[in-house]
Amino acid sequence: MAEEYDFDVIVVGGGVAGSVCSYLLAQEGHEVLLIERGVEPGSKNLSGGIFYSRVMEQIFPTFVDEAPVERVITRNTLSFMNEESVVNVDYWDKRLAQPVNAVSVLRAKLDPWLTEQCEELGVTVMPGIKVDELICEDGVFVGVRAGEDSLRARVVVAADGVNSFLSQYAGVRAKEPAAHFGVGVKSVIRIGEEKIKERFNLTDNEGAAYAVVGDCTQGVAGGGFMYTNKDSISIGVVMMLEDLQKSGLASADIHDHFVTHPFIAPFLEDGELLEYGCHLVAEGGKAMQHDLVRNGLVVIGDAAGFTLNTGLTVRGMDLAAESARCAAKAISQALKAGDYSQPALEAYLTQYEESWLGKDMDTFKRAPHFLENTKEMYGDVGKLLADTFYGMYNHDLTPRKRILSSALGAFKKSKLSVFRVAKIAIDAVRAM
Repeated sequence: MAEEYDFDVIVVGGGVAGSVCSYLLAQEGHEVLLIERGVEPGSKNLSGGIFYSRVMEQIFPTFVDEAPVERVITRNTLSFMNEESVVNVDYWDKRLAQPVNAVSVLRAKLDPWLTEQCEELGVTVMPGIKVDELICEDGVFVGVRAGEDSLRARVVVAADGVNSFLSQYAGVRAKEPAAHFGVGVKSVIRIGEEKIKERFNLTDNEGAAYAVVGDCTQGVAGGGFMYTNKDSISIGVVMMLEDLQKSGLASADIHDHFVTHPFIAPFLEDGELLEYGCHLVAEGGKAMQHDLVRNGLVVIGDAAGFTLNTGLTVRGMDLAAESARCAAKAISQALKAGDYSQPALEAYLTQYEESWLGKDMDTFKRAPHFLENTKEMYGDVGKLLADTFYGMYNHDLTPRKRILSSALGAFKKSKLSVFRVAKIAIDAVRAM
C-alpha cells in the first residue's frame, strides 16, 4: 500500500496556515509536500498585517528575534472618524512589548521565511503550481491534480485561502454567502524609518496600529486600518461586501477618500506607494466553520473562515496558525494509527474547539452581526462623540456647561437618542 502514495500529506497553500501545518507534521517525521500557487510563498498575498504572535513563539521559540517582523505593536488606537474631526481612544503600554504581544509583518518577507523553516525539516516545497482539483476515489480524497500531473497522499490539507476553491469544486464546502465576506483595499506607503518614529511618536522598534470607524468607509459597514512597518505604513479599508454593493460606491474610491482625509494625509505626506491591491476577507466568524473534514481531507486557516473582527482588533494569522497546529496534531495521530477516515480526522475539530481558538470564535460569534447591522457606528456615533467634545473644548466666550449638559446638548443635535446609544452599548458589550 505504501507505494500508492507519493507523500504522507499534501498541503495546498503556502500561507501561514499551510506552512505551520507542514512544519509541525515534518517535525513529527512525516513526509510532506507543500504546494504554493505563487511564484514564491507570499508573492500573491496583499502584504502584511498585525500578527498576534504568541502562538508562533510556541511553534518557533525564536520567532520574534529571527523572523522578518517589522515592528512590535505597543500602541493601539481606536478612531471615530467624521468628515472634519476624529475622536481617538489611544492606548500605549510597554507591557505589550514584554513579552511581545503583536508584531506588524509583510507577508512577502514572512511567508518565504516560514517555508525555509519547513524545508530545513525536510518538507518538499513546490512554488508556482496551481492545483486544479482534489482527487477523490470512492468517497476518499487521495491527492491533487495540477494540469496533467497528479500526486497522491494519505491526507490532503486545503489551506488555499478565503474562497477555498478546491473544497468548493470538490463539493465539500458550499459557496459562502456574500454576507460572510468583506472587500479589503490596501496600500503600502514608504515614508522612511525616522518619519515613522516621528509621526507616530515611537521609539526603537515600537509600532502603532489604528482601527478606524466612520467616515473612512463613507457610511458603508466596515472600517479602516493603519499600522506601521519598519519604514512604511500599511493603510486601507475593509467593507462588508453586501453593504458595499448596496451603496453603489466603488471600493477604490472609498480607499482614496480615506487616505486623503485631513487627519490621515499628514501621516502619509511625501510617501512612496510600494503596493496597492484588493482582496476578499472572511467576515462570517464562527458561521464559517463548517464542513472542515472529510475522508482524507482537512480544511484550515482562511479556507476555513478563521478570521475574527471584533471592531477593536482584526485577527487572522494567529487563528490560522492555531488551526494549523490543531490540524497537524490530529493528522499526525491519524497517520500513526493508519486511519485517515473522517471520524479519525475529526479530532482536528475537537482540538480547535477545546483550544483558545474555538473559545475565541465562540466568544465573539455575535460580532459580525453587530458590526454589519449597527449602521450608526459608521456615522452618527462618531459625530455625537465629536460634538460632545467640541462642546467641552470650544471656549466661545459663553458660560461653560458641565460635561453632562454638554453631552445632552450634543444628543439634541444628534439623530441618536440616549436610549438608542444605550442599546448600541449593550449590544457592543454582548458582541465583544
